[in-house]
Formats: sequence, C-alpha cells, structure tokens
Amino acid sequence: MNRSRRSALGVGITALTLAFGVTALTEPAYSAEPSSNNHGAGTVEEGGPDGTGIYASAKIQYSGSVTKNGSKGNVTSSDVNWTPPPCWYAPYLGAKDFKKKMSEQIESAKNTPGMGGTAGAAIGEMQRHYEDEYGWTDTPGYKDYNVEKDGEGMFWAAVENPDEPDVLKRSSCNDLPFWVDNGETPPARYEEAINPKILAALAYQHMQLPDTKVSLAPETITKVNLPTWAWLDKAVFNEVQATAAINVPGFSLRSTTTAKPLSLKLEPGTTDAETFPASGECVINADHSIGEPYAQGKSDEIPPCGLKYLRSSGNGTFKLRATITWEITWTGTGGADGRFPDGAFGKDQQIAVQEIQSVNR
Repeated sequence: MNRSRRSALGVGITALTLAFGVTALTEPAYSAEPSSNNHGAGTVEEGGPDGTGIYASAKIQYSGSVTKNGSKGNVTSSDVNWTPPPCWYAPYLGAKDFKKKMSEQIESAKNTPGMGGTAGAAIGEMQRHYEDEYGWTDTPGYKDYNVEKDGEGMFWAAVENPDEPDVLKRSSCNDLPFWVDNGETPPARYEEAINPKILAALAYQHMQLPDTKVSLAPETITKVNLPTWAWLDKAVFNEVQATAAINVPGFSLRSTTTAKPLSLKLEPGTTDAETFPASGECVINADHSIGEPYAQGKSDEIPPCGLKYLRSSGNGTFKLRATITWEITWTGTGGADGRFPDGAFGKDQQIAVQEIQSVNR
C-alpha cells in the first residue's frame, strides 16, 4: 500500500473524525505567561478538542512580542500569497496513553449505529494498523499500539491552525498518527511535521509589533501649504522578537522570529497633498531613527520625512496613515535560519488642516 492508499484510509476515517474527533488535533488552548520583554505576553498553545477527542501532550510555548490571548498578531505580510502553516504534525501521546485513547474511540465508533460501508471498513483497517501490524510500503503497522516501546518515543498527530479560514487547507494534514523514537526526526514523507521553520512561521503569525505613534510637527493641527515634519526616534523604534518552542521527552525545538524596522510610509488621507520624499517612503537613518525632529527656525525647510496639505480639511480631519515596514528573519534549533516576506503595521492619526497660508513658529 502506498501513500495514496494511506491518504485514502485517512479520507475514509473523515466521518469518524467529524463524529468523534479521533485523528485530528484542533487548536488552541491558551494560558498567559509572563512576558519576556516589554512588547507582549507569552502564551501556551496545545492541541485537543473539548471533551470529544484526543489531546496533544505537546505544547507550543510562545514568548516575547506576541499577543496576550493567543489571537493573531498585528503584522500584515507584504506577500499576499504567504500564509502561516494551515496544519502540522506534532508530538502527541506516549504508547500506553495513545492506546487507551484510540482504542476507546475505535470501539465506540464500531458500536455506533449506521457506521458501516466505507467508514466501517476504514475503522477496521485502522484498528489492524495499530494492533496487528497492518501497514503498507512506506508505513509499517504497529503491534498492540507499540506499548512495548512506551517511554522510548511518541505518536505524532495532526494539529489544525484555527486561524486558517480554508477548512480544506486546515484539514489537509490527514495522515494517521505515526510513531517517532526519542531523539529522531519524523520520516521525510511527513513534510508538515513540526520543524524550526514552521515554529518560526507560527511565531510570525502571533507577533505583536509595538503600537508606535509617529511624532508630527505640527502635531494635530497644521496649515495649508505648511510642511509637516514626521519622525520616529530610535529609542522607540527597535527590533522586536517572538519565540515559539516545543519541548517534550526526546524532542525539543525552538525558533525566534525577528522584526527589524526598515521604513515608514506616509499616506495623507487625501490626494490634495504632497509627501516628502515624493514616494511617501521614509527610509531608516544610520542611527536607526526615521526622519528628523522639527527644530525652531526650520518652518521654511522641506523635511526629510513629512508631508504638506494643499487644502483645508474644513470642519473635519484627514486620516493620516503611517505604516512601518519590518524585515522579518528567523533562527532556530540546529542553526536553521531564513527570511519571511516583510511585514507591515499601520496606524491612523487624525490631522486637522486650517486655511492659513503661512504661520510663524
């Protein structure tokens, strides 16, 4: 039996999964932990549906600049085609615990009225796979749920990413739980098995960038044709990090995703405005600041980063949007590293523009 046969078996068990939550581990359960820096709070993430399925014993621990409640962070990827992993395989249960959980679910399913046909045959094959060494070409079966190796490894199983909106992608990790010895990595055919890059991508998904307000001069009320200076001080414009780690007996991984500020883009909120530079993209300075603070006597100068409104906002305001672009890199266990698409986070500021041609300041 080849991989397509194994996948077919997984599809055949879909009905069983939907009814009893046997093979899929869903996320997440979260609990707050102390923050490791000033940007966010750590969380703990673990698999397992409420009361009806099997719980993963492995937990993904988040720390650093991450959301407090396990929700998605505030970073938007510059690549619309990049998404966090929709699912993955992670350490699940030891052999004895797995036998207890899985055998109970199998027996319950077998005794369910109407559980026949393809689903019934799939349940029988799954039972043989774990009890009677029924396997296929690249996947050997197990004898008595591998209990003779209890403590020497763990069964791994699928975990769904609850933030993935596409149910087909979220449930695409549909292989049956498989055994991995302590100190070993999963077979290469399980491409979605948790690894440093997947951990780093999850840290990216939960990353919380600082809510930095751009300094402006004038701050909230400016004048028509008067340059408004914009800047970010290096003291509040630092790189941030988010870490994801998993640690169970015989298996441990850790990855840190780092966001480094690159530029600031200004969008005036009206076409009747000019930006400085013309692109509206203010690059980072050598001292890691952006723009230049306004100083007395510079009212007639063009700011290195800023804008100029060409008409009044009347009785209202213009919504100035300041978006910071961040370079996203990661490092992980064993020297693994790489880059993800740049991230962005924007903030709106209300600007009133008065109909006065010039002013002394």
